[in-house]
Amino acid sequence: MVEVPGCRHGHRHHPRTASERHRRHRQQPPRPLRPGRRRLAPHPRPRRPDLTLQVVDVVDTGRLPTTLAPTPEATAALAGITPKLASADAFVVLTPEYNHSFPAGLKNLIDWHFTEWRAKPVALVSYGGLAGGLRAVEHLRQVFAELHAVTVRDTVSFHHAGASFDDEGRLKDATAPDAAAKAMLDQLVWWGRALRDARQVRPLI
Repeated sequence: MVEVPGCRHGHRHHPRTASERHRRHRQQPPRPLRPGRRRLAPHPRPRRPDLTLQVVDVVDTGRLPTTLAPTPEATAALAGITPKLASADAFVVLTPEYNHSFPAGLKNLIDWHFTEWRAKPVALVSYGGLAGGLRAVEHLRQVFAELHAVTVRDTVSFHHAGASFDDEGRLKDATAPDAAAKAMLDQLVWWGRALRDARQVRPLI
């Protein structure tokens, strides 16, 4: 899913993109998340009075055409998504890794938008096997740079994700991920405020 947040005190913050699970074996594609036991369980989010969260789920864009043609089908698929992206001041994108990159559904959702990403910061969270999805993260940095978005330096990544979560999808040890998330979100808030103020003073050309 992609989660889009807004922020208190006039800020709005990030989206996350979570779609499928890590790959179990180098020769096999990663498993998709499924309702119930196969889905990642919600993890208690750190209390951040400076962030307000909205969620966009890539699963909800299953009928979104890949032709980028503004058809009635596309309009219906984006009706509940585009306004959230447009109103956000920052984004958190959560992605698995497929064959050294990120999923096609996420790329399609990104490509259907342009001004919604411009001059806004993006934080990246990934999961996968040995690499923890970091190769997908590096590809996303190139994509968002083309859209005039700014990716923050720090990330959160889950290496060997299958061993990091229990059978109910709950994180076994949140100590390191929580510390990484705090550093990443601190940077996201800084950039979110700085770029929001900059857009108000001088829109990006």
